[in-house]
Amino acid sequence: MNIIDGKKIAGTIINRLKKLPRGGKIFAAIMVGENPASLSFLKQKEKVAHECGIDFRIYTYKEEQWTNDTLRHEVGRISAQKSVGGVIVQLPLPEKFNAQYIVNAIDSRKDVDVLGERALGSFYAERSKVVPPTVGVVFRIMEELAIKILDKNVAVVGLGRLVGKPIALFLIKKVRNLILCDKNSDLGLLQCADIVISGVGKSHIIKKEHLKKGVIVIDFGYFLDGGTLKGDVDFDALSNYAEYATPTPGGTGPLLVAKLFENFYALNQV
Repeated sequence: MNIIDGKKIAGTIINRLKKLPRGGKIFAAIMVGENPASLSFLKQKEKVAHECGIDFRIYTYKEEQWTNDTLRHEVGRISAQKSVGGVIVQLPLPEKFNAQYIVNAIDSRKDVDVLGERALGSFYAERSKVVPPTVGVVFRIMEELAIKILDKNVAVVGLGRLVGKPIALFLIKKVRNLILCDKNSDLGLLQCADIVISGVGKSHIIKKEHLKKGVIVIDFGYFLDGGTLKGDVDFDALSNYAEYATPTPGGTGPLLVAKLFENFYALNQV
């Protein structure tokens, strides 16, 4: 099996971004609650921002102090500031919040994650400067591997707003055959797929026996298990079975961060 080195590919992207003019805008990150995995991802983003010389500001809030309406207003307030060039709301939010309602408060011109309905609408209509980071990661990996995804049977496991939904909607008219599954589906369906893209967030839900030999696996899932970050796919079992696979950690995570900053630069071109 060939390991897809997300850190290496991300490093190439970040080194290119470092050479671009920054424009002086603030990148605002909003965090509600204390999800350990989310905090880990925020720290990765903060590190890359420091490397690129970007003013990255983390706004942290206690869950119990906010309602859907007050949090949406706060996100809108931050987004409206002229000094701010990009805004993200770190997901998942605590269960009491309506994530889509909250992210819709982000100005579409500053929606780095492309999660708000206006930003997504522009993306699906092919009028956007940027693509959702997960979509960007998939196509960057295909580019690195010199693989034409349009000729492949592709399975997307998990249809959440961050991973599965944007990837599935983008691919639906662009691949030979698209298989959509959630965590309750018969994962034996994945045997038909040349490429499996997963974003369930459940440790090792996808086993070797669910996949065909020579498959390409792109695993966006992450689950903190006793302090160890694990993916949706049982990566160790794929040795001598998959053609290519992303590890967890070190696979899609660093690439997602790099693509996020690529979007920030694109939205703030000097």
